[in-house]
Amino acid sequence: MTNRRPLDLGIWAFAFGYFACYVPYSALTKALSRGMLEKMTEAPSSGFVLLPVSASASLVGMLTFITLMGWWKYAGRQTLFGFNFPFPNRWTLFSGFCTACIIGTTTLAYTFQGVSIVFMMLLMRGGVLILAPVVDALSHRKVRWFSWVGLAFSMAALIVAFIERADAGLALKTVAVIDVAIYLASYFVRLRFMSRLAKSDDLEARTRYFVEEQMVATPIVVITLIVLALINNGAITADVRAGFTQIPGSNIFWEVVLVGLFSQGTGVFGGLVLLDKSENTYAVPVNRSSSIMAGVVATYSLHLLLGARVPSRYEGVGVVLIIVAILFLTVPTLMARKNASAS
Repeated sequence: MTNRRPLDLGIWAFAFGYFACYVPYSALTKALSRGMLEKMTEAPSSGFVLLPVSASASLVGMLTFITLMGWWKYAGRQTLFGFNFPFPNRWTLFSGFCTACIIGTTTLAYTFQGVSIVFMMLLMRGGVLILAPVVDALSHRKVRWFSWVGLAFSMAALIVAFIERADAGLALKTVAVIDVAIYLASYFVRLRFMSRLAKSDDLEARTRYFVEEQMVATPIVVITLIVLALINNGAITADVRAGFTQIPGSNIFWEVVLVGLFSQGTGVFGGLVLLDKSENTYAVPVNRSSSIMAGVVATYSLHLLLGARVPSRYEGVGVVLIIVAILFLTVPTLMARKNASAS
């Protein structure tokens, strides 16, 4: 087990894993936050109630995955009191902190009242799409033509979503705006560090970055929630405390655990997509398109199984644009196969 090499299945294999985890993650989160499951007598007071158990499950999932893959050996090491243990460098430590912010804000984004899964995904994912070429420019990375086309169609999907919200008055709660702002700022820093330290042909360097970032991110989320629960001053901290004390004995405990495990799955596969050696203007649309498609599948699943509303016509157009973006982003794969068959 300890002799396993870094995983190199290719960006689209990781994108499929991301999609496969994101569908149940987003659907379960939405269903739990709305009290849509038959066994639930009422909805949680806020999304913060779900975070303690889901984050703890994510932590267990992270430790299990890296251990089973035998990847601890790729992390940096520190010796303290005679013990040698994995330890991140200062850059992956900060990147892990940003990833922790992304984990928390993503889960909360699907719990806000009056905002659909698809719209929040288009808003947050579209924002990262805007950041991708900015980060590439700052990192002096060449952006290929099909990446620009994929980015353009992905951006068009975001614009369509905003048109719908404009028709509805574009009303978002302050907490939702803050959530998205923290999410985007965290992604900007994370992509900058990835571009500087890991996005190269060195597979071991990418794996090291992945392991060190993951070993920081989820523990920070759990520790932060514990601190908030101990403070217990105000509505948010009370909800976090309730998450620790009430959810474990409730009849939705295992569903919340699944949210955490699938969340960690999105973190694993999504991180591996972003760490691909290609430019951010390519890797980010692959990542974002996978999650947006997953959000649509999750929304239709909730409609068929639990009677939730279907995506609007605007969201449908946005999905079509995302599909077109995906088709353009497959250009390098098709070109590689053509060249291989020609030789």
